[in-house]
Amino acid sequence: MIPSIHKQGTSTAGLIAYLYGPGRSEEHTDPHLVACFDGLAPDPGRGATEEDLQQLLDEPLHLLPADRRPDKHVWHASVRSAPGDRTLTDAEWADIARRVIAATGIDPGDGAGCRWAAVRHADDHIHLIATLVREDGRKPDHHRSGQRAQTECRRIEADYDLHRVAPGDGTAAKRPTSAERHKAKRQGRDRTAREELRETVRRAAAGTASETEFFDRLASAGLLIRRRTAPSGDTLGYTVALPEDRNKDGAPVFYSGSKLAPDLSLPRIRERWTGTATQPTAAPVSGPASARRHATGALWQAVLLIDHGDDGAVAAQIAAASEVLDALAKTSAAHTRHQLREAATAFERAARSHVRAERGHDRALRQAARDLIHSGPALGRSEDGATTAMVIDMAFFLATAAATWHAKKHHAQQAAAALQAAEHLRAAYETTAAHPMAVLRLRGQRLALGVQQRQANLVRQALPELAKQVLSEPGWPALAATLDDARNAGHDPVALLADATRRRELDTATSISDVLVWRLRRSAHLPAAPDTPTARRSRRTPPAARAAQQATAPATDSTRRR
Repeated sequence: MIPSIHKQGTSTAGLIAYLYGPGRSEEHTDPHLVACFDGLAPDPGRGATEEDLQQLLDEPLHLLPADRRPDKHVWHASVRSAPGDRTLTDAEWADIARRVIAATGIDPGDGAGCRWAAVRHADDHIHLIATLVREDGRKPDHHRSGQRAQTECRRIEADYDLHRVAPGDGTAAKRPTSAERHKAKRQGRDRTAREELRETVRRAAAGTASETEFFDRLASAGLLIRRRTAPSGDTLGYTVALPEDRNKDGAPVFYSGSKLAPDLSLPRIRERWTGTATQPTAAPVSGPASARRHATGALWQAVLLIDHGDDGAVAAQIAAASEVLDALAKTSAAHTRHQLREAATAFERAARSHVRAERGHDRALRQAARDLIHSGPALGRSEDGATTAMVIDMAFFLATAAATWHAKKHHAQQAAAALQAAEHLRAAYETTAAHPMAVLRLRGQRLALGVQQRQANLVRQALPELAKQVLSEPGWPALAATLDDARNAGHDPVALLADATRRRELDTATSISDVLVWRLRRSAHLPAAPDTPTARRSRRTPPAARAAQQATAPATDSTRRR
């Protein structure tokens, strides 16, 4: 159950007209009172006029001298049930209204509270309207009314057996206002300007090494930027706007970084650059596949640190992992981009808590994010696609490790966000890994029976407790092919298997064999993309010999035509 405290207003009549009107963003059905301060207020939905209700609610206001009346005297809140909750009765909504009104301090039950009414015009929510003058002429004590309402709604969920919303801790990004949502809907946009700007700024900050680079990325993303500067010329803060997002006067609507998310203010972004080892200039990288391999290794080390590190270091790893996910979402192939984008958006919430990140512990992950950005877009096939599957697989384990850590710290919203990100990563992995794993499975199935048996015996020797499950999985042939590749490259497959399973549990893996394939191919420095026979023969032949072969080869029909 979600309570929302709206901005204070100046017109009781205007708000009542909206509540009893047809609705602007959703249809209002049968508007009527379900509760009020004295149980006797006139109901415009049942024969009274809107003016009758307005005059009753505003009476304490007009009893004050004009110079003591508050400029903004209209208090407005809404309380909405969660999707999937049962439809509550009017009597149940009336009880909920009284509890929320009392909890917020609008009418604490001392006999002299504010006048208020609860209006229902839909199955899933009510609106609360009150005049911010008590019967005794004093102002109500409604400080932190939003937090108070949230706390009471957690109790209401338990009492009415409704969907339990994870309790907040004040570290979440500010939600779009109803006006912003309505504006986006009118303009045919899927998201509000605030949400689009938050994602754009978050991606621009991923892997940056300096203030100049950060603002250059914002400009490259097409945002309008204003800097707030000190007399010395130093930048104190910034605001950004979408070029097409304008107010009624045609001026751009700017948002400060802190209004987008608590960790996007300029001072908080500067903390990322403190003691980092990221290169201040765009150092050349060897390509998307190499950047993804390095990111996989950095994520692996971060998973181990989350398991065993102190709180500040763990918080830094989780925050930097969010940058890696943003970089992956920005640079991966189109067929995985949607799920990776959703994963990055969800994990962003997991990256903020009251545990302060100790920057400097996150150097490897921040460098990985930087390399991903500067390596450019990855293709969805060959080594690019296979290493993308490899890094997504490891990112999934990091998200589940982050969820476990947050759960131990009783960070309910962060734990839920990390698990949500993990589900999106799982979906992205299945899409990305389908082709390379299918080719590896085919190679494993074509191994000689004696070779297949030898690999199975290795698994039984190295993983006696997991062997039965691994050998029965559809991905087993791909693991057999990988073990064969590792042996041919001079590695000890038993040692590789033992190392891959010893350092992290596999309980959260859908397919243990898939996980082991990527861990072995990374640790043994094997190509992530399975080789074709032609590619393998080509690599065995020295370049000079290949050139000589091509020069002396008999002309084929196609070469004759050229």
